[in-house]
Amino acid sequence: MAKILCVLYDDPVEGYPSSYPLDEIPRIERYHDGQLTPTPAQIDFQPGQLLGSVSGELGLRPFLEAAGHELIVTSEKDGPDSVFARELPGADVVISQPFWPAYLTSERIAGAPKLKLALTAGIGSDHVDLQAAMEHGLTVAEVTYSNSISVAEHVVMMILALVRNYIPSYQWVVKGGWNIADCVERSYDLEGMQVGSVAAGRIGSAVLRRLQPFEVGLHYTDRHRLPKEVESELGVTFHEDVESMVSVCDVVTINAPLHPETENMFNAELLAKMKRGSYIVNTARGKICDRDAIARACESGQLAGYAGDVWFPQPPPADHPWRSMPHHGMTPHISGTSLSAQARYAAGTREILECWLDGRPIRDEYLIVDGGKLAGAGAHSYSPGDATGGSAEAERFKQR
Repeated sequence: MAKILCVLYDDPVEGYPSSYPLDEIPRIERYHDGQLTPTPAQIDFQPGQLLGSVSGELGLRPFLEAAGHELIVTSEKDGPDSVFARELPGADVVISQPFWPAYLTSERIAGAPKLKLALTAGIGSDHVDLQAAMEHGLTVAEVTYSNSISVAEHVVMMILALVRNYIPSYQWVVKGGWNIADCVERSYDLEGMQVGSVAAGRIGSAVLRRLQPFEVGLHYTDRHRLPKEVESELGVTFHEDVESMVSVCDVVTINAPLHPETENMFNAELLAKMKRGSYIVNTARGKICDRDAIARACESGQLAGYAGDVWFPQPPPADHPWRSMPHHGMTPHISGTSLSAQARYAAGTREILECWLDGRPIRDEYLIVDGGKLAGAGAHSYSPGDATGGSAEAERFKQR
């Protein structure tokens, strides 16, 4: 029997919910490109419930325990004395989320001789040292596309919140004010602006589709160029490199995976090539941007605003400069963990476990590493290497 170690974020501070605003959520059977949504044999949860926190357990306990497997669920993931560190050496499977990542560094992988499967409940497996996973024969899988549209919707919301100066305007209302001039002194129309996406995969292309009705100029750069007919349909302009794209854009949205080629891509040099007063929205990975360079650009006015819900490490230390820099719209990593998204990635997690435990092939589109090499979606999206370096800094968050 297998030991499954599952790391999830904490329950709400007021306790696990006993009721929800909606009685049901829409059922989606296929994604935009025709890919089927997760198809486990069955599920043991009600879609629309809070599944991604500790008490939700991704709805996995009845299924796993009925088959005789051991499930350990915890939110304690950082430091040598955490539940994750103590239980990892005997684990066969590790389940983690991008929103509350249990960093599987090369050292941790080397210290877990039974580990065979690292499963991401969601999208983005950069919290796993992919190079070490290949060298140790691990399978790495994630629930591809499960929350791509959730993230794309969040991107559009954040773009509008920055450009229209929504957050300070809302704060004036909360404070009891009616300060119209203060609200609009940094408010613009998105219409007519030039908006560019770094990467046009499932999330990036969904963002472009949703922005098209806003009557903006659309641009993208990607190492995999879209088919000509898709470019024509979206009305997008392709750029060979990120430098040429950002120089013409008023708004840049980052939708690329994190790997060695994208790490710290938005550094001081690249930010200097952007229009003064442009905006960045980053729901991809925090480490794609140079932390201190972003803060300085917001303070100097080179950036008119920065919004995102991804940080490095996660959770970030209390003194992380993105918490206090001017004109930001940061949130915790929530874009891909709406209750709607949770229903899909919980079902996808179960589908992957069913396949692995039964010795059946995992869907190719779910695979990141398999057989000692990048595979499936991983071969398209990632490069060999490690992006987990510095993850131990998250321990500082607990000390404040």
